[in-house]
Amino acid sequence: MPKTEPFDTFFAEYEAWFENHPKIYEAELNALRELLPPFEKGVEIGVGTGRFALPLGIKKGVEPSESMARISRSKGIETVAGIAEKLPFKAASFDLVLMVTTICFVDDPKKSISELYRILCAGGSAIIGFVERDSAIGREYEKKRQTSRFYQAARFFSTEEVTGFLKAAGFESVTCCQTLFGESLEAAHTSVKNGSGEGAFVAVRAQKKEIDRAWNSHF
Repeated sequence: MPKTEPFDTFFAEYEAWFENHPKIYEAELNALRELLPPFEKGVEIGVGTGRFALPLGIKKGVEPSESMARISRSKGIETVAGIAEKLPFKAASFDLVLMVTTICFVDDPKKSISELYRILCAGGSAIIGFVERDSAIGREYEKKRQTSRFYQAARFFSTEEVTGFLKAAGFESVTCCQTLFGESLEAAHTSVKNGSGEGAFVAVRAQKKEIDRAWNSHF
């Protein structure tokens, strides 16, 4: 069952957080941009209010919270109702799929990532942004999770777990970058570095396998 209640109720607070933390927001966007490939047809799963899709040039989104979807639509994003485990699209519909923190809220992360693979065309890319559980800031998020409006129902993952989900679904060419370094979010350094293991926000890009052209040439 999608964990939409806090987002339906506190959507204004969600929007205000980005307004009140512009450096953190920009750092996360920069990490995602670092991995963003050229694309023609992209979609964000868990598009929320469009905070990431819009500046990254993604014009379609999936969102189970109607309150959040209403805001993303008002920003010009074509937003449809749905959940990550059962996406309302045909196979091979997109060449880019984005998920930002959504993996923390899905009921079944393995099935969700398999759905990303299904809706991507051959050679398409998935980018997943998330709070790294094993970072200093991630550990603070975990400690305070039960008192957080938004993260109470969340489950945090390590980079190794997320890349494991991607590889198990069939993805290859996994690349990571990271940002938000330090002991607290308020004092975090917002540079972007390749790899993982230090930053609290990690972006991972993986590619759906290309069609075997040697095999395909026989037909």
